Amino acid sequence: EVQLVESGGGLVQAGGSLRLSCAASGFTVDDYATGWFRQAPGKEREAVACRSSTDPNIYYADSVKGRFTISSDNAKNTLYLQMNSLKPEDTAVYYCAASVWTTYNSGSLSCTPVDYWGQGAQVTVSS
Repeated sequence: EVQLVESGGGLVQAGGSLRLSCAASGFTVDDYATGWFRQAPGKEREAVACRSSTDPNIYYADSVKGRFTISSDNAKNTLYLQMNSLKPEDTAVYYCAASVWTTYNSGSLSCTPVDYWGQGAQVTVSS
């Protein structure tokens, strides 16, 4: 059974940093396309960052480029999202995600469709 369990959310001041972790079981994290999404109150869920399982390509949303980094540790079978220079507009519930297949649309890496979701981790950035 595939499971994704997140940790590391919390409250941080603007300009601070947090690292989210997503422990995977039932599959090897580097064998699937993986990523992070977020959903702020009243807004749709959006892709933040995702990685291909077949090549080194990584997607970052424009709003987080240069501040967030997606990575993984094969030995721990864990996906990470390092978030630096946090802003109040980064406040949201963050979800890790995994897909059996990597998808490209018109040559660009897509973060969807998603086959498996984590339970979500609240990140709150105060001004």
